[in-house]
Amino acid sequence: MELIKNTLKIGLDKPVKLLHVTDSHLALVDERDDERKHELALRMSRSKRLDYFNEHRAYAKENCDLLVHTGDLTDFVSHANTDFAREVVKDPDFFFIAGNHEYSRYVGEAWEDRAYRMNSYMEMGGGFGVPMFFNSRRVGGLNIVGIDNGYYLFEKWQLWRLKKEAEKGLPIILAFHDPLFEESLYQYHMAIPGADCAYIVGCDEEHLLPFSEFRAYQQRPDEPTLEMIDYIRSEPLIKAILTGHLHFSFESNITPTLPQFVTGGAYEGVAREITVI
Repeated sequence: MELIKNTLKIGLDKPVKLLHVTDSHLALVDERDDERKHELALRMSRSKRLDYFNEHRAYAKENCDLLVHTGDLTDFVSHANTDFAREVVKDPDFFFIAGNHEYSRYVGEAWEDRAYRMNSYMEMGGGFGVPMFFNSRRVGGLNIVGIDNGYYLFEKWQLWRLKKEAEKGLPIILAFHDPLFEESLYQYHMAIPGADCAYIVGCDEEHLLPFSEFRAYQQRPDEPTLEMIDYIRSEPLIKAILTGHLHFSFESNITPTLPQFVTGGAYEGVAREITVI
């Protein structure tokens, strides 16, 4: 396991320790799953992703108050993945919000949008049995709020729900899959050889210009998304953002007082321990 450690100072009466894990991309199949899903799983059969996942859970149980998983727990929809995930997310020490791969039936075979997401959700028998689009949990003096933005968009109802969470008056740690636009993160990602987009939420037209046509269409923010970003930037109770999706680790600030922690892929053993004080 590769463990990154951070301290976040927000003035809590008692410290809270979180283990941020993201992008486990578990690829479990069994006899109920079709040949194509077995082929997907076979591509990943030499990796240690399940071992790393179990190591992360054990470490969090021993050392942290809560494991926060920001999506792509599973790589694709399968019977075995769904059964495993439904057991894991029932753990009271495990907080989960969905990414995009939770709903990918064969990974990249179709345009994925809200209708696609709901079809997959129903195929899984109601997702993983916990809230997957919006979730919240109090731990110590913190409110952990998870929001599904796996398709680079926020929805108007999610903003309404986030405002209701803020009414509780507790400091908020946001957890979602896709990072928000921030200039240094954007430049870092676009400098990666072969990058045709930045895979982040809230790029304006100037920053979308280098993207391929498909990726620009996919990642262009709509009005509810921009409204959500404006609210996140302006709400003083929001103290930090935990995200993944990019499969590398990066730390920067959305505003001078709002850090965003991108954590690398758990399928490679990466996790981030954040002590909030």
